Amino acid sequence: MSSAEHHIDNLTVDAVVVGGGHNGLIAAAYLARAGVATLLVEARDQVGGCASTVTDLGARFNICNCDHTMIRALPIIDDLDLARHGLRYLESEFSSIHSTYALDDTWVFRHNVDEHLDTMAVTHPQWVKSYQRYLDDAIPVAKLVLEMARSTPSGMHFLQGLATVKGRGARRLLAWSQKSALDVFQTYFTDWRAWMPAVVTGPTVWGVHPATPGTGLAGALYATKHLIRTARPEGGSGALTDAIERSFLAAGGRTLTGSRVTKLLTKHQRVHGVQLADGRFIEARHVLVSSDPQQIFTRWLDDSTANTFPEIVKWRQQEAHDGYESKLDVVLEGLPVYKFERQLRSVVGESDLHSPTTVVSPSPSDLDEAHRRRAEAKVADHPSLLINIPTNLDHSMQLDPNEHVLSLEVLFTPYQHDWERSTEPERWLQILDSLCEPGTLNVKRWRAMTPDRYESEFFMPRGHTPAFSGSPWSTLKGTPKDLTRHSGPIDGLHLAGAAAFPGAGIFGGAGRNAAHRVLNQMRQ
Repeated sequence: MSSAEHHIDNLTVDAVVVGGGHNGLIAAAYLARAGVATLLVEARDQVGGCASTVTDLGARFNICNCDHTMIRALPIIDDLDLARHGLRYLESEFSSIHSTYALDDTWVFRHNVDEHLDTMAVTHPQWVKSYQRYLDDAIPVAKLVLEMARSTPSGMHFLQGLATVKGRGARRLLAWSQKSALDVFQTYFTDWRAWMPAVVTGPTVWGVHPATPGTGLAGALYATKHLIRTARPEGGSGALTDAIERSFLAAGGRTLTGSRVTKLLTKHQRVHGVQLADGRFIEARHVLVSSDPQQIFTRWLDDSTANTFPEIVKWRQQEAHDGYESKLDVVLEGLPVYKFERQLRSVVGESDLHSPTTVVSPSPSDLDEAHRRRAEAKVADHPSLLINIPTNLDHSMQLDPNEHVLSLEVLFTPYQHDWERSTEPERWLQILDSLCEPGTLNVKRWRAMTPDRYESEFFMPRGHTPAFSGSPWSTLKGTPKDLTRHSGPIDGLHLAGAAAFPGAGIFGGAGRNAAHRVLNQMRQ
C-alpha cells in the first residue's frame, strides 16, 4: 500500500512483527489497536504474503487459492473493524464442485445441509444415508474444534470447550485426533469419490498421506463447511490483507517493507529486537515472527547461551521441509466448458459452475503414486487439482472485461524437481484442456508459480508453507509450548505464523493468539 515505509532509521518500539502475511498483519493490528507502539517488517515491497492479489501479465492473480472459510469463524473481522476498512465477502451458490479425472460421479457441495442432501439425493442417492450418519457424528466435533480455535489456547480453555460438548462429541474429537483421516472417512463412506475431495483439501494440502495417524480431524472438514460458508473477498484474496493493513495503520501502526530480518537481537536469554539485512536495528521488548519457526532457530539466532536450550536444539535437528504446491495463473478469452457440466446441468440447471473451486481428485492408487513420486522429486501423472475462475464471481478483478482469470493449483509438485528445465507446467495446461470440451479453453497468457518461485519471491525457505500439525491433546498439554502457546524459548519471542495453533490456510488464529499473549504479558 502507498502508506508503507521503505526506509526508516534505527528505532525503538514496544513490539515488532516480522512478516506481513495475514497472520503477521492480524497480530500487528490487534497490538496497535490496543495502544501498543508496533512496527511491521516485511521483506517484500508489499504486505499480504501468500494471501496477496497481484497484477501481472495484464491481469489480477491471487497468489494462492482465494477461498476463505476458517477466518470467517473467528471474531477477527469484527474485532479489527475490517468491513469499515473495505472488506466485503462474495458467496457463490456452491461452496465447491467435486470431480475426478474420469469426470464421472461429479457432485456439488452446498453450505445448507438440507439443500446439500436434496442435491445429493439426485446425483448420488446411495450416499445420502451415509452422509447423514457422518454429519450426526462430525457436526459436534466440528463445533468443538471451532470453539477451541476461537479461544486463546490454554489447557483451561480446552477443558472448558470439552465441557460444552457433552458425551460422544468430546470423546470422538479426542479419538479422531489420534486416528488417520482415512480411518475416519472409511467409517462412513465406501466409495472413495465421496471422501477424496476432503483428503485433497485436507491432508494433501497439509503435505501428508491420509493414512497418517493424527490426521483424523480432517474428518470434520465437510461438517465445518456446513457450519461456515466459504466466500471470497471482493477484489481478490488480497483485499483481506489490504483491509487489515488499513486497520493497523489507522490505529497508529507503521509498516516497513522491502526490509529483510536476518537476526534476532538477544541479551541475557531475552529478545530485545531484530537486525535487518542492511545492518539497521529495531529495538523491541516483544518480537512476533510469522515466518517459518525453523528459520528463526537455524538462521536468525546468534546467542551462545540460548543455543543449548532443548527447544532450540530440537528445532535445529529437524529435517528441513520442502514445498510441494504449485499454481498456474491463466488468462482466458471467454469461459471454458467443463466436460462434467452436461451431467450436472440436469440437476443444477444454469447455476454457476465456474466460480466455485472444482476439486479434481486422483484415485487412491494415483494418490499413493503421487506420494511415491514426490519422494523422487517427480510429479504424479494424475496430481490433485484445484480449479476456479475468480473473475466470474468477482468482476472487480477483471482488468479487461473480455478476459477471465483461471486458477489451477497442483499437488504434489516437489521443490527438488528441476523446475528450470521442467515441462510439467505445460503438461498441467494439457491436463486442464483435457477436462474441458474441445476448443473451449482459450488460453491467451499464463504463468507458473512453482516452489522455487515461492522461495525466491516470497522468502519461503525451500518454497514450504508451514502448518500446525498438533492435536487437541497436544494443545491441552501445551506441547510444544512455542507452537501451542505462541511462546518462544527466549523471553519476548512469540510465534505468530501458520506453524502455530490453530494452523494453516487463511485462518488468522495464530496471529490473533500471539497478539493476545503479548497483551496479557504487558498487563502483568
